[in-house]
Amino acid sequence: MNFDFSDDLKQLRDQARRFLAEQCAPSVVRRSLDGQETFAADLWREMADMGWIGAAIPEEYGGAGLGYEGLCVLAEEIGRAVAPVPFSSCAYLAAEAILLAGTEAQKQEFLPRLADGSLIGCFALSEGTGNPDPRNIAARVAGGRLTGTKWPVADGGIAHIAVVVARGETGDIALYLVDLAGVAKRTLTTLDPSRDHVRLDLDGAKAERLGAASGWSSVQTVLDRAAILLAFEQVGGADACLRMACDYANERYAFGRPIGSFQAIKHKLADMYVALELARSNAYYGAWALSAESADIPLAAATLRVSATEAFQLASKENIQTHGGIGFTWAVDCHLFYRRSANLALALGGPPFWKNRLVDLLESRNAA
Repeated sequence: MNFDFSDDLKQLRDQARRFLAEQCAPSVVRRSLDGQETFAADLWREMADMGWIGAAIPEEYGGAGLGYEGLCVLAEEIGRAVAPVPFSSCAYLAAEAILLAGTEAQKQEFLPRLADGSLIGCFALSEGTGNPDPRNIAARVAGGRLTGTKWPVADGGIAHIAVVVARGETGDIALYLVDLAGVAKRTLTTLDPSRDHVRLDLDGAKAERLGAASGWSSVQTVLDRAAILLAFEQVGGADACLRMACDYANERYAFGRPIGSFQAIKHKLADMYVALELARSNAYYGAWALSAESADIPLAAATLRVSATEAFQLASKENIQTHGGIGFTWAVDCHLFYRRSANLALALGGPPFWKNRLVDLLESRNAA
């Protein structure tokens, strides 16, 4: 199968790259690291004005209607810029969950405000027990009130609403909408302070069931779709690391020669390139599956998630090694990508979860 983005989407990619290069310089990311701001609010408003947040939201719900291929393109550029914004929480998770499982009234109420950036959403799944697993869900809804603890919740500190995975009165797992006004939030310290993470103490918070969907399969559907989009961010980050390492290897001289001419550096760069291209190939497969609403979405998500995580982690580490001693310092931007690679590797479930899921899906296909 041959797949490529259309000329219009390539133009969108180029415009997004230029915009983020101007408006999301490393100094913007560092303001979050330094604790000067929780996220880049000005950048977030501009992204909303350009329709990025609602890229895959249909126009009837206030979105841009660009489809999932457009959202994939934007996700890659956001990853390249390590943008300190709640894009994945809003566009890949909260909006997707409402679009997939919400009632018509819920879609009309929440999607337009998510699309225009006036409402920030997050997705609360984990209860501090590691990889996604229905056996680890203890939060429960009774009488329209949700009780339980969720952590870590990405962007939960700045979110207005949360889509929460919890058990209903009969014990079935479902998705619930929770207004976070008045909910206790405890800030968590993570390796990547440019992305806000909190603990939500949902002590009797009012909860509204999201549509009629129930069961772990509804949660896994959201995770699979978000994994494809999040992996595009990882591909963008890995590509930025490779370019940074190549530029430094060509500019840095040792013993009268560019260090890029030394075999040890060449091998590092080649390994980064091979891992990146494998992830990019899988990413294109994922973009096609998502845009075509293919039955291959789960398999594409697991394959892409594994390869993109490995590519970004390798590229972020080897970028530091290529820079040598200066690569470990605060002044050089290598650590921005290393931090984000570690953050994204654990989002939506870590590598073991997606590797096991990939094996299970392949075994099921081969047994059919």
